[in-house]
Amino acid sequence: MRTILAIGITIWSWGGLYAQQFKEKTLKKHVYALANDQMKGRGTGSKENEKAAQYIAKHFKRYGLKPLGTDGYYQEFQARVKRVIVPDSIRTARNVIGWLDNGAGKTIVIGAHYDHIGEGRQGSSLAENSVGMIHNGADDNASGVAGLLELARVYATNSTTENYNFLFIAFGAEELGLLGSRHFVQHPTVDLSTIHWMLNMDMIGRLNKENGVSIIGYGTSPQFEKIFATIDPSKFVKHYTGYEGRGGSDQTSFYEVNIPVLFFHTGGHPDYHRPTDDPDKVDYASLKQILELEKYILDSSLQLQEMPFRSTDKE
Repeated sequence: MRTILAIGITIWSWGGLYAQQFKEKTLKKHVYALANDQMKGRGTGSKENEKAAQYIAKHFKRYGLKPLGTDGYYQEFQARVKRVIVPDSIRTARNVIGWLDNGAGKTIVIGAHYDHIGEGRQGSSLAENSVGMIHNGADDNASGVAGLLELARVYATNSTTENYNFLFIAFGAEELGLLGSRHFVQHPTVDLSTIHWMLNMDMIGRLNKENGVSIIGYGTSPQFEKIFATIDPSKFVKHYTGYEGRGGSDQTSFYEVNIPVLFFHTGGHPDYHRPTDDPDKVDYASLKQILELEKYILDSSLQLQEMPFRSTDKE
């Protein structure tokens, strides 16, 4: 087996190739498609949220991913809205699941949530008098879904059959309490024991270049330390790590069933959960650079036969 260091050196030598794999123009297209005013904030249970699910499924099919939901690409579940702005209600939600089957025994999960908070009626808006106002959610989380779709495209259309499968999941109802990812781990469409690790993206479109991108979950497996030790900081976007696996997004659901996780996040900003989180504010060049770092980590992990889980809970 090649060492991680050797793999790292090889990948660095391909820097020009890697820089060409992800397309800034395509990332921008996805964000504008998901976060324009016609999508009305993709609130759970809305027809616009359904359109977003169809958009993702269409691209999964285009890239040749196999459907691995319970109804084609879709895994339906019920989401309860418990908010003071509207009466309690039950809404139908969906995960969208595409499978890159490389004939391997283990699978890497790549996820991002595609719902947002709609027109302010399901709660969570931080703006005053925002009921009826469209919350586009360009950063939260059209940026993560754009990253999900680009990773799916690159892995599905390259000339390599990796030694792990990939399961791409766009989660529904994250804003209501991680409901889509919790439903998946409770009703998995692959055996959870075969999952190598899980990468999650939530709000990766507004990079603070002084701070860098946050990568939470570094401590969930000792193997991550080996991979990160090979990263040349001059070759990739600035980043910093957090040890804990929990942290306000869908990787938490996987962490809680003892699956190693990494969660990529560019941090809060004044437009978070407000009607001003619009596509023109996303930093598409930095979003592309974050994907290049993610792919380096993913490709390095392909060389590892095991990804032992290490609990990061404090005693």
